[in-house]
Amino acid sequence: MREEVLDLAGEDRFCEIRPGQSLCYRRYGGGGRESVLLIAGLGLQLLSWPLPLITALTRAGFDVVSFDNRDAGRSFRAATPTPGKGALLLRRLPAGLYRIEDMACDTAHLITALGLGAVHVVGMSMGGMIAQALAAHHPEKVASLTSIFSTTGHPRRGQPAWSTILRLALAPAPRNEAEAVADFVRLMRHIGDPKVEGSEAEWRAYAEAAFRRGAGAADRSGFLRQIGAILASGDRTAALGAIRAPTLVIHGDRDRMVHPSGGAATAAAIPGAFHVVIPGLRHQIDGRHLPLLVRLLLGHFLFPRGAEEEARRRDFF
Repeated sequence: MREEVLDLAGEDRFCEIRPGQSLCYRRYGGGGRESVLLIAGLGLQLLSWPLPLITALTRAGFDVVSFDNRDAGRSFRAATPTPGKGALLLRRLPAGLYRIEDMACDTAHLITALGLGAVHVVGMSMGGMIAQALAAHHPEKVASLTSIFSTTGHPRRGQPAWSTILRLALAPAPRNEAEAVADFVRLMRHIGDPKVEGSEAEWRAYAEAAFRRGAGAADRSGFLRQIGAILASGDRTAALGAIRAPTLVIHGDRDRMVHPSGGAATAAAIPGAFHVVIPGLRHQIDGRHLPLLVRLLLGHFLFPRGAEEEARRRDFF
């Protein structure tokens, strides 16, 4: 099922990847160039990728595609069990959950349907997990891999801080837009950096737009199913050893959502991966660190060892 795509100027479009299952995506750029595919994190929509990042990549000559994963935004909702919070905390998972590998398969179908060829895949958090699985199981789809503040699924690597787990576990399901926005901002104050100028306004604007664009308060079920997918997938370390795409792993040293050990484990598992730990970066792509992230990505896409040279210049070693 191929869908013709030209310059969409960031409009929502839909691509049927299986009968009755469509992913919502946006494409930026003029077409006919190498593509960068952005894979969003847990519970997040394609809106979560900062427009200044997308603009920088398109100005450098890349088409950029972002999309809503299943169970987020305007993409399809999975007809699989929704685990409760207690089951997730105790890891007593019901049968029939989908896995990260299934989400990678969704992504591979999207790449094929849009006729993108091999793409530069960039995933953040859960999106990094999906990107890793895509590179491991669908290598022909991946020109390069970038995994940002993500992990391998190893039970002793990359785990959230207990303070983060408690916040997620104790937060009630939002009943309306105001509660959903307040919950998101409260979580981001903990895992992000409220001291970065403009961050709180950006969090609030994203949460408002996401609530109106998605399924509203009902998105909570999709969020729980995505957590279930992460837990059901287990440890990907052995599978990551098969990745041959050039790989860049980026993590911050102050991440309360995915401990920095997750980035280290990812880099250790993927042959030849280059690992950059950014001082002060938390679990967000913020305005303070965005210029550096752009330089690392472009160096990785365009020049052999380009990201490594940028890291050496910044004295990260």
